[in-house]
Amino acid sequence: MKHLFALLTGLVFGTGIAISGMMDPAKVLNFFDIAGTWDPSLMFVMGGALIVTSIGYRWVWRRSNPLFGQSFQVPTSTRIDSRLIGGAALFGVGWGIAGFCPGAAIPALGTGRWEVALFLVSVTAGVFLRRLVGRKPRHVTP
Repeated sequence: MKHLFALLTGLVFGTGIAISGMMDPAKVLNFFDIAGTWDPSLMFVMGGALIVTSIGYRWVWRRSNPLFGQSFQVPTSTRIDSRLIGGAALFGVGWGIAGFCPGAAIPALGTGRWEVALFLVSVTAGVFLRRLVGRKPRHVTP
């Protein structure tokens, strides 16, 4: 049942991404081009998502535990540090350059465009590279 709900959630998300135009890099790039061919329509998509999310969170937090888990997995840190700011900046720059964010690129794989596959391969490589570079050395005691 858990996998069925995951599939249905993914289908709803992908359909929303497709209908909103967020799979089209030109539409996304025009949203970021404030001084040129600015297209503010994605603000309405984001606003609608915020409304649905805020209602959903209020409904979900009334439960003592999730439907398919023992407890909610919620970050506890409220610290704003250089890693958070750098990661957010890198995400935004990448989104602005490519016209894709990972969430919108996954459903866009269905378009068959090679640029989408290249983007997702690059994101995956970046994640693995960060894990390799970001590992802290273990302290070995003699």
